[in-house]
Amino acid sequence: MALDRWIALVLLLIFAVYGYTAFFTMDAGLPPFMQRNPVWPSTFPKVLSVIGILVALFVLTGFEKTVGGHRAPEIDYRRLTDYKLGQALILLSLMVAYALLLRPLGFILSSSLFLILSAAVLGERKWLVLVPVVLATSVGVWYLVQQVLGIFLRPLPFFVG
Repeated sequence: MALDRWIALVLLLIFAVYGYTAFFTMDAGLPPFMQRNPVWPSTFPKVLSVIGILVALFVLTGFEKTVGGHRAPEIDYRRLTDYKLGQALILLSLMVAYALLLRPLGFILSSSLFLILSAAVLGERKWLVLVPVVLATSVGVWYLVQQVLGIFLRPLPFFVG
């Protein structure tokens, strides 16, 4: 079995456990007033698990291999170094750093740094366009989450206030 199908099999198992948790265990502790709501806290995990299971089954059956009547090339696990593995590892480490720096640096600064650095890793070189768009997006998302949804997000680093 090809590498992409092994990965799909592992993801299928993960989504199956996630779906079991979402469908059968998350709603057990809901208070009575929330049980009448049309949208529960488990609604989004249920949707994600169903979509994840469908996509994993789609890859496992091999339907994505035939695009326009032609067979797509297989991923050769013996030649992983030919697939820009360095970029993928750098992006994964940037994601971990983003998660760790979100509280100390605040949402706006950590999100902006993550987006700018990840765009640089992927090859973006138009800095005069990238930086203002990233800053506007970070501030806009913070405003929507903080002011519109009412969920507190620390916008600035802890030492600024």
